[in-house]
This record gives sequence, C-alpha cells and structure tokens, in this order.
Amino acid sequence: MSQAVIQLGPVTCPSCIKKIEAAVSKIDGVETVKVLFNSSKVKAEFDGNKTSGNDISETIQKLGYEVQSVKES
Repeated sequence: MSQAVIQLGPVTCPSCIKKIEAAVSKIDGVETVKVLFNSSKVKAEFDGNKTSGNDISETIQKLGYEVQSVKES
C-alpha cells in the first residue's frame, strides 16, 4: 500500500473537504482519503499499481484547488 501527502493551497470551507474526499475516493485503487482542514493537506492510501500521488493531485487540481506539493511513500 502506498501513501501520499498532498499540500494544498488554503482550504476555506468544510464543503471543500467533502468535495475533495468524494472525488479522490472514486479513483480506482484509492483505499482511504482524509483532508486535514487546518493544515490544508490531503492524506491518501492507495494501491500503487492502480494509481499514484500525481493522479490524485491531478484530480484535485481539476476540481479547482491549488496543489503545492506531493510527497509519496
């Protein structure tokens, strides 16, 4: 199981969290996703054979949110 921590620009509303979590959880291979409101980070666990931190990042950007960095492990 792979993990990614994605640093976003400021997340300003609780509905933003739900929107990001819903979109990322639909990606094939994503097991868990959590948006940390205070630190504007997304933590995700996923199957590295099916998706990647960059794929998750692209999905978040398509929703209109700024991605500042992606750390995958």
